[in-house]
Amino acid sequence: MEKQNQFNWKVFMALWGASIFGTLAVLPYALTLQASTLEKITTAVPLSVIIMAQVIQSVVLFGIATSLGLLLAKRIGLGAPLLERFFAGQKVADHIKPFLLPVILFGAVGGLIIIGLDKFVFMPALAAELAQDGGSQTTPWQGFLASFYGGISEEVLLRLFLMSLLAWLGKFISHTADGKPTTGVLWIANILAAILFGLGHLPATAAIMTITPLVVVRALVLNGFLGIGFGYFYSKYGLESAMLSHFSADIILHVVFSI
Repeated sequence: MEKQNQFNWKVFMALWGASIFGTLAVLPYALTLQASTLEKITTAVPLSVIIMAQVIQSVVLFGIATSLGLLLAKRIGLGAPLLERFFAGQKVADHIKPFLLPVILFGAVGGLIIIGLDKFVFMPALAAELAQDGGSQTTPWQGFLASFYGGISEEVLLRLFLMSLLAWLGKFISHTADGKPTTGVLWIANILAAILFGLGHLPATAAIMTITPLVVVRALVLNGFLGIGFGYFYSKYGLESAMLSHFSADIILHVVFSI
């Protein structure tokens, strides 16, 4: 392990690079979802230039989110412990075993629950919106690539950065004897991050259907409970466990069922 007051540049570069990879990997999936919308847009700027600008923006955003996230996480006892151990030359296998099966099962089962709720609860109520707006169907390979964005990039933004920020702010209200946020603060930060995680899916949903109050509820319900699970794993086992669980859920959602 590196010294407590030393910024771990190796972990930063690994997470930043992985987040950039996730940003690039999601492009085929995102462009397919937005195909009908893009066809209606006329602009003097080529689409390739717009995409490049968005990628550059994401590179900067993830650089900031990763660095601040690591700094904040260290101050509240969170972070990416497996990467820290790996770059310190320590064995990580024994630290993976306690959470490997639970996080994969939670992601996979959670993905199946989302499929069931969407098919039998929300889709019948949103039939009119779907018939009106339509949408392009993604392929399993696009969904597989997109899963890296969810599993890596979104977890860096929402757990490492946002949840850590909220928990760090919360510790000034309630903290333990050693200055760490209390369990209650961590749960509040987790729930708030999960709510934003759900709302964060609305831009992608807008490419498929009109945003209505029911669509907002759908995003919060279907993504919120998974987000809370990811946040719990982050606080208990570290960022890597949340990433693996999120990736497992996205494999079910975007590869097995291609939604």
